[in-house]
Amino acid sequence: MSVPPTRSAPAPPPPPPETVPHLHRSLRRFDIMAMGVAAVISFDVLGQIAAGGGEAVTWIAAIAVGFLLPYALVFAETGAAFPQEGGPYVWVKLAFGRTAAALTTLFYWVTNPVWLGGSLVFIAAESWDGFVFPLGSGTVADYTFKLLFIWAAILTAIVSLRRGKWITTAGAAAKVLALAVFSGTAVAYGVEHGFRGLDHASFAPTTVGFLGLVPVLLFAYVGFEAPNAAGDEMHDPQRDVPVSIGISGLIATCCYLLPVLAILSAAPAGQVTGIGGFMDAARLVFAVYGDWSGPLLTTAAVLFVFALLTQGSAWMIVSDRMQAMTAADGGFFSRGLGAFHARLGTPVRMNLLSGITATLFMVAAMHLASGDAAAVFGVVLTVAITTLLLSYLAIVPALIRLRLRHAEVPRPYEVPFGTRGFVVCASLVYAWIVLGSWVALFPGTLEHLVGLRYDFADTWGVSRATFETFTLGTVALLLAVGALGLRGRRRTG
Repeated sequence: MSVPPTRSAPAPPPPPPETVPHLHRSLRRFDIMAMGVAAVISFDVLGQIAAGGGEAVTWIAAIAVGFLLPYALVFAETGAAFPQEGGPYVWVKLAFGRTAAALTTLFYWVTNPVWLGGSLVFIAAESWDGFVFPLGSGTVADYTFKLLFIWAAILTAIVSLRRGKWITTAGAAAKVLALAVFSGTAVAYGVEHGFRGLDHASFAPTTVGFLGLVPVLLFAYVGFEAPNAAGDEMHDPQRDVPVSIGISGLIATCCYLLPVLAILSAAPAGQVTGIGGFMDAARLVFAVYGDWSGPLLTTAAVLFVFALLTQGSAWMIVSDRMQAMTAADGGFFSRGLGAFHARLGTPVRMNLLSGITATLFMVAAMHLASGDAAAVFGVVLTVAITTLLLSYLAIVPALIRLRLRHAEVPRPYEVPFGTRGFVVCASLVYAWIVLGSWVALFPGTLEHLVGLRYDFADTWGVSRATFETFTLGTVALLLAVGALGLRGRRRTG
């Protein structure tokens, strides 16, 4: 007598989200979109991308289609289906448990104080020093500016979201305005002087160019799910999240493609640098304004620094909420770190911890390369790229698991072709993330594998030992901190 095959029981539905006290619903569709634009359009990577030459334009477009499109589709569906406060922390916890979620969130969160105290503050100081007021390098003025920049970003994250959202909205507007004015000015400069940069640029894609650009382009395109960290503070996340991701993704693609074209059209071949690319190109094209070029360039630099500041604060607003939810759930040292202020509705203690982390990283980076700002900028940006991309190694599989095991959850928006379409899109995104993570952690290894020449010191301005000390050392330190945080919580909880 044959026994009929048994069917595995369906997975239980996800537990209802815990109510977080002191939260206020203040984010509407426009606010979510503006927060996404403020966070994702990275002024600090424009020069780094443009340094890749004409083929950077080709790869911006190709990766927008091959990575950003499927990325936006899967995160739009998941963000609308699981809109709880904490965003990716909740998704990974539902899929793989608290330990995996805690470690993932740690990498996601720490990216932002590392980024704020690294590439953002360095490029802001470089721009202020060159176009507004001289600071010097390693001087009291230099340190003072960087400290003020870091803590101004933290304070904007501490204020209540109903007020803080207007700061990030102003930052998003400043970015789009600055990029539009710059691109238009570059066109006027090209009409008057000729588009000499584009005449000598090669748009043909190469393996070397691809491997050099893929980590920074992935870093530039990820993060549209970040506003979901404030899911319980949205009025209608199930309707607004998919639309906001779609619109902000389109804006971001244009805000990378057009300014990089403008930088390449104006800047002399081979002279675009990561730290000075945007403002150096602005210095050149603003010559079309004649006697007004100096004041306008200073104004542009101030706007540029403000946009960088709000970029940092937008990420602090969302990532600190994620990490606070982790702490409140018992996944990061003390539950007290997850407390939300009764009046402000913000995780003040986690905000302050981010400020301290950013300050310490800034001081460490100042001593990295003996004052070589360009080298420091490239290395500290790569540290931020590495930690963020590594977090998606758990987030993306979590999305697939939630789609397969919790298909009963209402999904106001669905990826075309249902579950099959979702899995294909998520798998494609995961392949990109794996590639970007490897190249960011071990640059030059794939080039050597395919027989291409790669001069590490010439590319990075530091030795491989120094580079890996900062990148792999940061990863090892984070794993240790995460383990201590979980262990400490178990002992006290």
